[in-house]
Amino acid sequence: MTLFNIVLIVHFVAFLFFLGQLVVLFPMPEKQLHKHTIFLGVAILVTGIFLVVLKYPQVNLYKVIPKSALFVVISTFCGIYSGKALPKNIYRTLMALTVLASLIAVFRV
Repeated sequence: MTLFNIVLIVHFVAFLFFLGQLVVLFPMPEKQLHKHTIFLGVAILVTGIFLVVLKYPQVNLYKVIPKSALFVVISTFCGIYSGKALPKNIYRTLMALTVLASLIAVFRV
C-alpha cells in the first residue's frame, strides 16, 4: 500500500505541475509551452498505468479509460506544440481537457 501511495503522490504532483503551467500561461498574450512539458504528460500517463496495475482487480474502468484517453490527447498536443506558440483554441482545449480529467478523478462513479 505504501508503493501505491507514493505513486499516487507522484501522479498528483505531476498533474498539479502541468495544471500550474497552464494557469501561469493564462495572462500571457503569446502562450508557449515549455519544452519539457511533454515529460509531465508522459509522467501522468505512466504513473496512471502503474496505479491501475497496482490496484488491478478493483479498477474502476469507467474512470480509468476516459482519463487515459484524455491524457493521450493532452500529451499529443504537448508533443506537437512543445516549444512553439500555442493557438488560443489549442490552449483552451488543453485547459478544458485537463479540468475534465480532474473532475473525472474527483467524482465517484
